Amino acid sequence: MSELVERVDEQDEVLAVVDRGEAIRHRWLHRIATIVCRDPGGRIFVHRRPDDVSLFPGQLNWMVGGAVGVAESYEEAAARELAEELGVHARPRFVLKFLCEGALSPYWLGLHETVVMESVRPDPSEVAWHDWLTEPELMDLVRHRTFVPDAREAFDRYRGQLRRTEDL
Repeated sequence: MSELVERVDEQDEVLAVVDRGEAIRHRWLHRIATIVCRDPGGRIFVHRRPDDVSLFPGQLNWMVGGAVGVAESYEEAAARELAEELGVHARPRFVLKFLCEGALSPYWLGLHETVVMESVRPDPSEVAWHDWLTEPELMDLVRHRTFVPDAREAFDRYRGQLRRTEDL
């Protein structure tokens, strides 16, 4: 079954409804919602993708997420993805949005965060391994291990956003 997404322009305005695979093949802009999950102690959820998935097999990521559906907001997609991938029901808080060149195709990335107050129940088709890491542990891992390429840029932007917020 195909996944429909909204093709958007450089201002994130909707142009058409297209198949996600087609958007990737033609390098059309579309939308992705991601979530940074922290535990009550501030540690960040990190996971390894299964070896048998088509996108980034066996690679590590510090965000969960996926495509924003047709007529769905970034926030709605983030909450849906959080429930689908980790079995967690929460309302992720929007942090930032940026135009990501993408390893496969360009897209608008809406990054959210949430504090996870319940046990995670990762979907094994999305998560092969997971752990909760401190920021220094994650900083080392992002730079020295096999990480989903787009996750590095998102990490740098997220850290920059946190620094700007702290300066206010």
